[in-house]
Amino acid sequence: MNAQIELRGVTKEFTLRATREQPQGGTLRAIENLSLDVPRGEFLTLVGPSGSGKTTLLDLLGGLSRPTTGSVQVDGQEVTGPGLDRGIVFQQYALFPWRTTLANVTFGLEQQGIPRRDRNDRARQQLALVGLEGFEDRYPHELSGGMKQRVAIARSLAYQPGILLMDEPFAALDAQTREQLQEELLRIWRATGTTVVFITHGIEEAVYLGQRVAVLSSRPGRLKALVEIDLGDRQAAADLRSDAAFTHYRHEVWTLLHEEVRRAQDAGHLKIQPDGTERAA
Repeated sequence: MNAQIELRGVTKEFTLRATREQPQGGTLRAIENLSLDVPRGEFLTLVGPSGSGKTTLLDLLGGLSRPTTGSVQVDGQEVTGPGLDRGIVFQQYALFPWRTTLANVTFGLEQQGIPRRDRNDRARQQLALVGLEGFEDRYPHELSGGMKQRVAIARSLAYQPGILLMDEPFAALDAQTREQLQEELLRIWRATGTTVVFITHGIEEAVYLGQRVAVLSSRPGRLKALVEIDLGDRQAAADLRSDAAFTHYRHEVWTLLHEEVRRAQDAGHLKIQPDGTERAA
């Protein structure tokens, strides 16, 4: 297996500030002894209970933080900070409201000193790839939520990264837009061959997008299971989510995740809100 991403025995701890209840402060272990390989070009989805360290793991991959122990490597090199080989897309679009769509996508390229014509050409190519050709001169307030997220994806792809890290990028969108962007993301992934690590709370989304689904345990996050997803030719299926194989994988991941949600509740790490959503304690 040609692993582009390698995590070896990764543990990440955070120092907690002193409070009235804990005058001495303390330590929170978010991830514990996690090892994982991600082959080049794979689409890996990541699920786990709230507080299981999903975003912490993405921060480690992005170089936004360093592991307490263990190693994080990309292309055989230790990750010591952010790099243009890794693009990151967050749930919040973080677009500059005073810049047009094109100017938002070219922003990072400007910092690299790429000539204006070249960076505009590259940005236009990426906007066409995400289906926003013709919207180059629009400002963020003139775009829908789904279109803003397309701009954020185009901005990350403009660097031509080998890895795209995505932290629940579709969570704030309505169901119809979310499904549409899932299709678009798979199309972009096939076209670019980029390695994708995609965090989601949605089991159906994880199964629909991922070639493998990594299930994290309740806090501290460990790798509980890796579920191989074989759905054949996804492009040929008229209604993949109704397919028997899809239902099987969804139930398998649900069972694994449900065990961890219950464990987190029993340990007091997770509270279920009146609306049924999770909240880390």
